[in-house]
Amino acid sequence: MNKKILFTALILIPVLFACTSTRESGSDFGGVQIGAITYSWRDMPGGIDNILKYCKESGVTNIELMSTDVEAYLGAPENPMRRLREAIGGAPQGGGTPPQGSPAQQPAGPPAPPQAAAPAAPQAGAPPAGAPPAGMGRRFEMTPEMQAEIDKYNQTLKEWRLSLPMSKFEEIGKMFKDAGISIHIVKFSPARWSDEEIDYAFRAAKAMGAKGVSDEIGEESVKRMAPFAEKHGMYAIFHNHMQFAEPGFTYDTFLSISPAVMMNFDAGHFFGSTRIHPNTIIEKYHDRIFSIHIKDKTGPNTDPANQNQVWGQGEAPIEDVLLLIKENKWPIHCDIELEYPVKPWSTSVKEVKTCVKYARQILM
Repeated sequence: MNKKILFTALILIPVLFACTSTRESGSDFGGVQIGAITYSWRDMPGGIDNILKYCKESGVTNIELMSTDVEAYLGAPENPMRRLREAIGGAPQGGGTPPQGSPAQQPAGPPAPPQAAAPAAPQAGAPPAGAPPAGMGRRFEMTPEMQAEIDKYNQTLKEWRLSLPMSKFEEIGKMFKDAGISIHIVKFSPARWSDEEIDYAFRAAKAMGAKGVSDEIGEESVKRMAPFAEKHGMYAIFHNHMQFAEPGFTYDTFLSISPAVMMNFDAGHFFGSTRIHPNTIIEKYHDRIFSIHIKDKTGPNTDPANQNQVWGQGEAPIEDVLLLIKENKWPIHCDIELEYPVKPWSTSVKEVKTCVKYARQILM
């Protein structure tokens, strides 16, 4: 080869790689990783096969995976709480302790955010001991027989989890990888599980290729999960609701516990409850924010206040957030969390796809 041509080619190679690094790759736009929490499809049939299908149809290649789909796929024991809810007609709240890992303790997705004037949302991992099971009436009292059945289920579920070979999770990880989908977080919400099960959650998430396990923010949750994250070389990642609206709330309390603690900053909940620009938090804590939940909201002083909106119809500065991350080239995952009501003529899969396109238009 002519030396001049060879020299020119060697110069162009890094330039070509530099160009392609900012091009669209799956749902990475302009260097920003746009993904989704699979909770966004909570109204659709669940299961790993369906999640793979929804990712493909919506154009998402990065996900925060809800563990309920994973454990159901692997044959988790049947939850008696479902039968109890059906038996009493699904009345809204009641007494008794929910089973560990049940929908009452580990819901299918993050809990619905409280109203603007309410205090911070409770942890999604579990209500306090004696709290009413989700979907049961306040006048409902758990009988000793029901509680015994729940206690037995908790133990059965624990034994099932601890008996699972990690190869099962590796197979699930391979299914997603082969489909071109990256799992960056698994939301096991395990902070109130036994130590052995918290360890299981981190091992399982790691086997699927995730970088961390997520839960709802709380000092006790952070203290319990951080040592396991350190042990496995992973992150314990924590999601906020409206805590920033409380006087004195700060991430510093949690971040000082361990360098393995990272944040899943919900920019929508933050803005909807405070009306403060989310970039103030992102700029300050960008090196400790692993992912951001993106949604559109009205502000706390708008009527209606703190309400989820179709992207572009609310007041949350989605564009500012995405462009800040793009301009600084911060490796923060930006995950769509679809929470606005889906019209009868649409589906949550179609709406996530619309959100992906919305983000793409901003970033490309």
